[in-house]
Amino acid sequence: MSSSPDPRGELADAISRALDGRAIGALTRLSGGASRETWRFEADGEPLILQRQRAGDTRDMEVEASVLRAAAAAGVPVPHLLASGRFENGARYMIQSWVDGETIARKILRDDDFASARDSLVGQFATALAAVHSIPVDDVPGLPTTDQVAQYRQSLDDLNAQLQQSHPAFELAFRWLEANRPASARRTVVHGDFRLGNVMVGPEGLRAVLDWELAHIGDPMEDLGWLCVRAWRFGSDLPVAGVGNYDALLAAYESATGSPADPEALLWWEVLGTVKWGIMCMLQASAHLLGFSRSHELAAIGRRVCENEYDILLALEGRWSSLGVS
Repeated sequence: MSSSPDPRGELADAISRALDGRAIGALTRLSGGASRETWRFEADGEPLILQRQRAGDTRDMEVEASVLRAAAAAGVPVPHLLASGRFENGARYMIQSWVDGETIARKILRDDDFASARDSLVGQFATALAAVHSIPVDDVPGLPTTDQVAQYRQSLDDLNAQLQQSHPAFELAFRWLEANRPASARRTVVHGDFRLGNVMVGPEGLRAVLDWELAHIGDPMEDLGWLCVRAWRFGSDLPVAGVGNYDALLAAYESATGSPADPEALLWWEVLGTVKWGIMCMLQASAHLLGFSRSHELAAIGRRVCENEYDILLALEGRWSSLGVS
């Protein structure tokens, strides 16, 4: 009786060919997102990381690879990209260096090993983001540009119709966002998901910026606002990623860029980030509620929508007068 092919062995062979015949060992599947698989392995004894795109994900991973190369050239701390392309079966991939450290927010915010890091992270985050926003846009063709207010406004309308729900806090937030758009016309590369969980941290602080799949062209203040969304503070009272204050972030970013950073624009993007995360929670819950993917985890994520509604009302307390709301 013939045995079936070993998919892990086939993957190891494909990785070896991508790395000019290096010997592949210790191939281990790690946790990963819905759009890609993540594997750790060794090539001639060197620890490396493979990210392989899953079927159904239509994004071009080669665009992400070009952003990673451009980020490294701009001085952003990132893993070294060794290879990218497409395996014989059509799946796109990236192979990167292994960066040791911690990504789990709870440990970074609470463990004694990271006490010194917590004192340094706000400044390091600001410096890294300034480098991200310095990447020449022409160096990364293919990045999308979208009006996120319009995008998530449509998503909310679609969800409300499908689920027969209404969310007044989100409706008010969209009215406020439309009435108070920042005047900035600056457009840069934006990471799109810069927060604890997507950075590698050591005892001394930031070691690498990870997960560039949501990179796009937009207002650089988007990254700073997303970093301050209350969900990414993971229970801390400090508004910037749970480790620092707004003034420190803005001052460090101004120092790194040489340009003023508008606190009102930061608030605007934080509010939009809160709305986005709330709608993302709704989208995940809808997969369960509409029967596409029955999951206790997806249902539980849906219960977090109300947290974001509360966070919006808290962030905009005293700012409703322009909308005729007291």
